[in-house]
Amino acid sequence: MSITADLIRGNTDTIILSCLENGDSYGYRINKSILQTTGGRFELKEATLYTSFKRLEEAGAIVSYWGEEDGGARRRYYQITELGRKQLQQARTDWQDAKEMIDTLTLPKGEQKGV
Repeated sequence: MSITADLIRGNTDTIILSCLENGDSYGYRINKSILQTTGGRFELKEATLYTSFKRLEEAGAIVSYWGEEDGGARRRYYQITELGRKQLQQARTDWQDAKEMIDTLTLPKGEQKGV
């Protein structure tokens, strides 16, 4: 499981951009979505999540704003930018390329794509 967790952690920015692709969200909701999507198998640590937000915002891939909440604590929302959408698409292409290469290197010869 540690290799899987390491692979996922290495793609934190891509995962967050993917979560924001269909609409603005905030940290807790994104983390909850990741937990639900993975069937409880993966959850980002808060520090990892907010470090990624900061890195993505500094790179211009996302912007943040304070939401107008009716009661309760104010939430900082995050929104993907056009640059972030391009970054996400490139990351998906890179992931597919890497996956195909790993499959080529590790799957039995009869199971390899294109063999």
